[in-house]
Amino acid sequence: MIIHESPLPDVVIPDIPMTEYVVRHAAVVPDRVALMDGPTGRSYTYGQLAGAIHALAGGLAARGLGPGSTIALMAPNIPEYAIVFHGSAVAGVTLSTINPTYTPEEVRFQLIDSGATMLVTIEMFLDTAREAIQGTDVDTIVLIGGQGEDTLSLTDLLAESIEQVEVDLTEHIVVLPYSSGTTGLPKGVMLTHRNLVANLVQIEPGLAVGEDEVGLAVLPFFHIYGMQVVMNGMLASGATVITMPRFDLEQALSLIQEHQVTRFPAVPPIVLALAKHPLVDQFDLSSLRQVFSGAAPLGAELAAEAAERIGCEVVQGYGMTELSPVTQLTPVGNYKPGTVGVTIGNTACRIVDPATGEDLDVDSEGELWIKGPQVMKGYLNNPEATEATIDREGWLHTGDIAVIDSDGHVSIVDRLKELIKVKGFQVAPAELEAVLLTHPGIADAAVIGVPDDEAGEVPRAYVVAKPGQDLDPSQITAFLAEHLATYKVVHDIVLTAEIPKSASGKILRRVLRDQANA
Repeated sequence: MIIHESPLPDVVIPDIPMTEYVVRHAAVVPDRVALMDGPTGRSYTYGQLAGAIHALAGGLAARGLGPGSTIALMAPNIPEYAIVFHGSAVAGVTLSTINPTYTPEEVRFQLIDSGATMLVTIEMFLDTAREAIQGTDVDTIVLIGGQGEDTLSLTDLLAESIEQVEVDLTEHIVVLPYSSGTTGLPKGVMLTHRNLVANLVQIEPGLAVGEDEVGLAVLPFFHIYGMQVVMNGMLASGATVITMPRFDLEQALSLIQEHQVTRFPAVPPIVLALAKHPLVDQFDLSSLRQVFSGAAPLGAELAAEAAERIGCEVVQGYGMTELSPVTQLTPVGNYKPGTVGVTIGNTACRIVDPATGEDLDVDSEGELWIKGPQVMKGYLNNPEATEATIDREGWLHTGDIAVIDSDGHVSIVDRLKELIKVKGFQVAPAELEAVLLTHPGIADAAVIGVPDDEAGEVPRAYVVAKPGQDLDPSQITAFLAEHLATYKVVHDIVLTAEIPKSASGKILRRVLRDQANA
């Protein structure tokens, strides 16, 4: 066995609950602004944040919610997101974070699978929430910043503060985000206090965010990158987090200029805008110290172009929801073009030949396997998928083809897994195919990802019409839009006579990819 150890030193992981670690600065700098809503300027100091978190925990406990209970949160990036996240954690309640652009069908699936009994959202998504809870165990909708006839207000839930409810830090599930893993339909990723605290401590030396810094939170908090690296990571460092409910380039640039933002966590489409959009030249971005890109591969040339234009380091890292999420990052001043950085402390890697199962040494391409305290507990209600992802020795098989060089820098060169990354969001071909096959005129379907300059990848669907049916690609796209979140909707539809399959009936996506490349 060839194990590639981290070039960074191991760190001591404190044996404390998630929230105690993240808001520890409240006792030292209670008057420092922790979170500010970018568009309105509404803010919470660290002291106010800690007070609201423990008051919400008391309110949840007063309603009988605690260990064994799950609630769901469907909201954009607003300061109250952190209050709900950590109020749940203090009460011993598991929180499942939901993409607010989901359709009612997609939300309902997650509510049922997670076993949620309460849904916290905002007024904009109330109609979706009301429809989605039908047929689920959710009996209460809670509105942030409002109240309806059939809902509670978040402020109504605040009660007498309580301290952290005692839980097993290595077993209790703090948060349950959903991921398609290496393949298949979305699955609940069980992340514990130990997972989350470990990863925050692991990334601290590499990111080196100071207490005087300001981060811009445009990456959605429901997604593990925005949740951990941006929201929890910046708060754990004592910095100020400026939230944006949705990404708007001009507003983002304005906020960077106004609040002297030092850190701008991003995804490749945002880096593309920083490199090429004419708006960038109209703003003073000199406060930026680093743009950190993740969730999808970032080309070396694009990173260099953006860095030169805005005058700061543009680097990237690597991770997965199942890894809490970071395993590789670029320490400040240690950027190597085209790589995702070096493996973080307390983490080991293997590069394994997919064909032979043999371990490979430096400068060889193989599947990246990861072991460390940040590896998830498993997938909720899905032991088969868990066993397929984490082997008996605790190695998580990422499904990504990587190379580790002699300096310990890691490059992601390809994917074994079928997932499509659209602007950093996971899109599972199987999920899109299942929806396509409910169309009355479609007999068979297959979906692959194809390269796209702006999104990184976009889905392309190959569909076979039922006998006598005359399919219109634009109508198929409209049909998908009724059932799927916007970023999952397929606009590239190819009508074909048959879908290539193996003798066992498995879709041969490689054949379709070869056709697309040709």
